[in-house]
Amino acid sequence: MTEMDRVFSFIDLRAFAARALPAMPASGSWLEGRAAVPLAPGPVSLSALKLAAGGEQVPPLPFDECVLVLTGSLTLTAGGGSVTLGPDQAAVVPRGLALTWTAPAGATALVMRSAEPGTAGADTVVAVDTCAPLAPSGAPLADLLLTPTPSCRNHTDYTSGSGVFMVGTWDSTPYHRRAMHYRHFELMLLLAGSVTLVDGAGRVGTFSKGDIFLVEQAADCSWESRDHVAKIYAIHRPR
Repeated sequence: MTEMDRVFSFIDLRAFAARALPAMPASGSWLEGRAAVPLAPGPVSLSALKLAAGGEQVPPLPFDECVLVLTGSLTLTAGGGSVTLGPDQAAVVPRGLALTWTAPAGATALVMRSAEPGTAGADTVVAVDTCAPLAPSGAPLADLLLTPTPSCRNHTDYTSGSGVFMVGTWDSTPYHRRAMHYRHFELMLLLAGSVTLVDGAGRVGTFSKGDIFLVEQAADCSWESRDHVAKIYAIHRPR
């Protein structure tokens, strides 16, 4: 199948990690011990990371990374700031910062990298605050909606200097919309509720609280949520 023939879709990332990580040795290197999620070549990459107990100093890297811990405890220190993450917690390591990580008993994580040219959006590591107040945000386009317009709210914890990469939290009242063409990549960890997606090939996926998934750029996916939904998101949207 060529890239032109491929149907871009959604990927169950917790299931991917469950398949890929058990067969991998734990690594003492931030840039090794990774299983890459198969994505089209470009500025976005996503991998499952398996760290051995210990720590490491990592030199400055030319990309932003959003780190979402799956198991264990992981402390990230960069730019004079430090955050300790447990399961289902996330933070961003901005580009250009030297990083020190420690994982006393080892850890696994998902790492979404944005390598679009640009500058960092912060001078220290940034934790995603799932308790941050949410402000009203835009709703899906009216011509896509099959139900009344929902009430959506958002809080952005990190935006890259170019505005291409954004990480934060979002919630919404229930809604159902037709398939939307995704110009962006979006990683989501559901904090509440559930959602059913249908892609351009008719493949159906239902995700619930605790599930983690990615909608690929160029996918055509519908969305149906029948209860309140909240999520952590990491979005790479090219200009």
